[in-house]
Amino acid sequence: MTPEALAACHARAFAGRGRAWRADELAQLLADPQVIVAGTAEGFALARIVAGEAEILTVATEPAARRRGLARAALDALHAEAARRGADRVFLEVGAGNHAARALYQALGYRQVGLRAGYYAHPDGQREDALVLERGLTP
Repeated sequence: MTPEALAACHARAFAGRGRAWRADELAQLLADPQVIVAGTAEGFALARIVAGEAEILTVATEPAARRRGLARAALDALHAEAARRGADRVFLEVGAGNHAARALYQALGYRQVGLRAGYYAHPDGQREDALVLERGLTP
């Protein structure tokens, strides 16, 4: 997966929901040995591992490819790789109104451990709370 392909997927996945990541930003992340990317150019998850914890930075799925299990497969692979690299838990933030993502994370065993009020800024100027979710990893 090239940074350009990931950026294109990210732009389509987040259209109208905030700023998508550029190819140069993704290239910089992918050069970091603590960063994991899993999935395909149609659906991927990106995380960073620090001090035994993985933080999911983004999950993106092409709109035309949704509801086919791509995000779940990417997260399953990311969880396995994070555990292999020594992480014992994983965190992420999700918009309170992103019901599809929240349902996926709940099905994968995530639980809410925090709230960041007004964390996400939308293009229309509205603010949205972020739920902080966590789950354990088994090596």
